[in-house]
Amino acid sequence: MVKSQLPTIVMIGAGNLAFHLAPALKDTGYKILQVYSHTKESAKVLAGRLHCNYTNSMDHIRNDADVYILALTDTANIEFVSKFSFPEAIVVHTSGGLDSDIFKGKVRDYGVIYPVQTFSKFREVDFRPVPVCFEASNPETEKVLFELITRISDNPVKINSQQRRDLHIAAVFACNFVNHMYVVSSEILRNSGLPFILLQTLIKETAEKVVEYPPFEVQTGPALRNDQIVIEKHLDLLSFSGQFKKIYRELSDSIHLMKHS
Repeated sequence: MVKSQLPTIVMIGAGNLAFHLAPALKDTGYKILQVYSHTKESAKVLAGRLHCNYTNSMDHIRNDADVYILALTDTANIEFVSKFSFPEAIVVHTSGGLDSDIFKGKVRDYGVIYPVQTFSKFREVDFRPVPVCFEASNPETEKVLFELITRISDNPVKINSQQRRDLHIAAVFACNFVNHMYVVSSEILRNSGLPFILLQTLIKETAEKVVEYPPFEVQTGPALRNDQIVIEKHLDLLSFSGQFKKIYRELSDSIHLMKHS
């Protein structure tokens, strides 16, 4: 299955995660044989970073790699596994919400690698402090994945599929939803002719506090105090957007209820 030397890799997908994960692996000694993406241009760009071959045709994906890393959407992962054969290879996906069971009956040696981080192509990411969660179908595969992870990260974490699903939901709240609140904040400021930069020190201090203390303990604001005078004034100021008023009210209610639960 896997040789004594570092396993060779084919990267399936060329999105944000693959754009950072593949070079990180290459920099630690792994040989990336090929990049596949259904979008030719994205495959070409990532392959250019890795100095390897690329394709946007499933028929031209190499079948001689030791490890295939699927950095795809959940729907694309399932579709890909149903169409491509992996007779001797280890196959892993990188999804937060997809069970490893998608490989059962199709692949003998499989697993999951899930970095708990947000990725954008325009911003470099240092993998060393990033928790990288993993699971594997058998001890031999686990050993291969553990070595792969520890070459790029100081924080490997073994979890099962249910734990990873829960972690993914928590990450959506902590990252995607929080970022959406930044979008809402920037729109409110823009409506008043103010720049978003005015909130930057506040954002940094809030982020630093939740690293040092339990989030529940550092919650502040009018909803926590149940200051209805301030809350009603804010709702009135948000009259220009029914959507923002709804978000404000629901979040305020949630903060108040959690305090008294």
